Amino acid sequence: MNRLPVNRLPMNRLPVSPRPVSSRAPAVAAPTDEPVLIVGMGAVFGVSTEEVRTLLDLALDQVGIEASTVAAIATVDSKAREPALVELAASLGVPLVAHPAAALAGVAVPHPSAVVEAAVATPSVAEAAALLGVPGWPAHPAAAVELLAGKTASPRATVAIARHWLADLHHHGDAELGTGLLDFAVNVSTEPLPDWLGEAITAACGQLGRYPDARPAIAAAAARHRRPAEEVLLTSGAAEAFTLLAQGLPVGRAAILYPQFTEPEVALRAAGWRVERVLTGPDDGWALHTDRIPDPVSLVVVGNPTNPTGVLHSKQALLALRRPGRLVVVDEAFADSVAGEPESLAEHDDLTGLVVVRSLTKTWGLAGLRIGYLLGDAGAIAAAAAVQPHWSVSGPALAAAEACLADAAQPEAQRRAAAVTAHRQALVAALVQRGFEVSADGVGPFVLVRHTRRPNLHAELRELGIAVRRADTFPGLGPAWVRIAVREPAATEPLLAALDLLAGRR
Repeated sequence: MNRLPVNRLPMNRLPVSPRPVSSRAPAVAAPTDEPVLIVGMGAVFGVSTEEVRTLLDLALDQVGIEASTVAAIATVDSKAREPALVELAASLGVPLVAHPAAALAGVAVPHPSAVVEAAVATPSVAEAAALLGVPGWPAHPAAAVELLAGKTASPRATVAIARHWLADLHHHGDAELGTGLLDFAVNVSTEPLPDWLGEAITAACGQLGRYPDARPAIAAAAARHRRPAEEVLLTSGAAEAFTLLAQGLPVGRAAILYPQFTEPEVALRAAGWRVERVLTGPDDGWALHTDRIPDPVSLVVVGNPTNPTGVLHSKQALLALRRPGRLVVVDEAFADSVAGEPESLAEHDDLTGLVVVRSLTKTWGLAGLRIGYLLGDAGAIAAAAAVQPHWSVSGPALAAAEACLADAAQPEAQRRAAAVTAHRQALVAALVQRGFEVSADGVGPFVLVRHTRRPNLHAELRELGIAVRRADTFPGLGPAWVRIAVREPAATEPLLAALDLLAGRR
């Protein structure tokens, strides 16, 4: 094979927010665990098949990858019928994916070119297409992207290679559990139910012949948060709340701040929404940058505190997301685990353009009962209520809500929140002592961690009988991250013992 003059630029790692691919992108069978390799290519008209294949082989050699592992070739739509690229994709048995230039222009690339931008309105076709090009996987969009080979160029073509980890958006902590495993994966309180709560649920179970009446629980939620009843909707857990909003509101374009709980995206995509991801990162403490939210979106979803990062955004930052014609959905499923709920919007004077999602399943250990509620903009609440099935929330769940939201329950709620804070601080201190990277100022009943010498921590702990939550299914996180549920110190000792055993193995 003839060797071409080639310019190599250094390898780069770049987290990006993948955007929807062109509607012309063919479907590809998508694995759910292994990373996927996408080759981005730019070329001038009339380039030869030999040149693009030689260039691709050189780039693959650079990173030690076989051509058989490539899942797709991606380029700009103006080159979708370029014979050399069509023939290259056919020879590899993979699709040729075409992206609009405008979509590629929105991807940050490490090696922009003014010449390329002037020609095709994007600073690097190869790098942008490699980073963007995950075709045909609506159920498993990319969780994280690594640019393995930066732009490599020959006289008439450029190539870049990116590795995409696919996000199983349906994966949750309960999927980690198994026989003989200690549970550090599920963020639900393991404390026993208070007597008064157990009695309320038991009494409701004795009245299962009656249809549920949500009015007393709605009144309790309204009183608890000082809101009118028309700004409250009881739901079968927070997950149903997201589904009702996705189906009840006019379908449009949504932005989700990641890493965070993935059910909102599942619900929005199922309802036909176009979803864009806005990634935060550990370098600045997973901070919310309001200027990164695309202006045209009609819906923004953000967690507070955010699962799994534990970041607590300020009220001011969340309120700054509001725009005319936009609804901001704040997931406060874990707000009651933070003592005093300092940044909660549940009692904010004006919730116009805002909806707050709350859950009672975490703090009170009621995940199997399914109970949550929406607070906020009366129009959005009405739209969600319009698509909610009759009697969606069971009688026992409504009884639990009424009991947990009553004034008499608040001292116990505050005690539980204080215990979570103390137990989290103890866990963080123990993990930091063992060399883990962790957000020390985070909140909530979970800790997001990684260790430079333990890239396979999830699997290693599982072998030792410890179940933690793999975090690579959260968009924006890679396989080195895990989420650990906060437990009381005595219950945490087996976890720490397992970590010490792993440290001794090196």
